[in-house]
Amino acid sequence: MLEILRESFGHLFEDELLQEIDKVGTFKEINEGDQLIEIGTYVKSMPLLISGAIKVLREDEDGDELLLYFLERGHTCAMTLSCCLGQTKSEIRAIAETQAQLIMIPIQKMEEWTSKYKSWRNFVFNSYHQRLNEMLETIDDIAFKKMDERLLKYLKEKARITNDQIIYNTHQEIAYDLHTSRVVISRLLKSLENLGKIELQRNHIKLIDV
Repeated sequence: MLEILRESFGHLFEDELLQEIDKVGTFKEINEGDQLIEIGTYVKSMPLLISGAIKVLREDEDGDELLLYFLERGHTCAMTLSCCLGQTKSEIRAIAETQAQLIMIPIQKMEEWTSKYKSWRNFVFNSYHQRLNEMLETIDDIAFKKMDERLLKYLKEKARITNDQIIYNTHQEIAYDLHTSRVVISRLLKSLENLGKIELQRNHIKLIDV
């Protein structure tokens, strides 16, 4: 696992810290659709993402979801950091967008490494900053962009995350992520197809204008 750590985080962490992570961390593989963190549960470890992508969602009182951001290689989740340090219940749901590999860090090490390693402290602060900016961007999209603009941005982000111009999500799954109805998504997807930006197939969506 140490070599994997050096490849993914060697540019961020000194070798002493990498060796500590290797000793206490647990390597984990999850499949697309697997749930990593659930709302209302206590977080006992923090994920470092080695490969793949994780989507982080919020849920409203009616059980409808909203996509906040994606985690990619070299990332961790600021929401998880907050729960670990404060020992509070999770307010987000994290689901594997693709098959992913992670290293889970026990929460007991969080505060110790923050004071012991400057590189870890910088990593934690940078992670908070990046995730905050992504959430602000999500808020801006909801407040200032029309749903067709949000939808096209979502499709492009999915293509970037998966490195594939073919998107296999159903209209209902997209509606869940964007906190709207399947009928609205289906109508807007048809409009995007008429504009020549996508092709709608039976089981997938192909991005054309990227």
